[in-house]
Amino acid sequence: SFLPIIPGAITSWIGLFLVYKISYIENDWTFLTITLVIALVVFLMDYILPSLGAKKYGGTKAGIIGTTIGLIAGIFLLGAFLGPFAIIVGPFAGAYIGETIGNPKDKKRALRAAFGSFIGFLSGTLLKFILGITYLYLYIKIILKHKEIIF
Repeated sequence: SFLPIIPGAITSWIGLFLVYKISYIENDWTFLTITLVIALVVFLMDYILPSLGAKKYGGTKAGIIGTTIGLIAGIFLLGAFLGPFAIIVGPFAGAYIGETIGNPKDKKRALRAAFGSFIGFLSGTLLKFILGITYLYLYIKIILKHKEIIF
């Protein structure tokens, strides 16, 4: 849910798909189709929300790229020092640095755009996290429903 490189929504759906591929469980194509469509929408929104947040607050593509780089750098470089706060500090700092590189004279606008990119990133991450938890719940529910057959 937290790494933009890994498509968390699609990966979560693959888990649901694989549980229905167990030969003892009858396929529910309606369920799989609906959950796939939801996963695809969340997957797309994860890429759209940071852009919308940045644009709403006057950001540029440099801020969005900075947000992604800041997240990855935050996890790997700052994670040892800041723990889970690196996921928050990294994207914001990356967005600010990206906006500052893109327009070095207007620091106030860079800060505002960084905030927008960061809010968009957090929105997409929250959406992926909620979907992942929901799909995990559905996965466990399906497994428990068929536990006599599977185990």
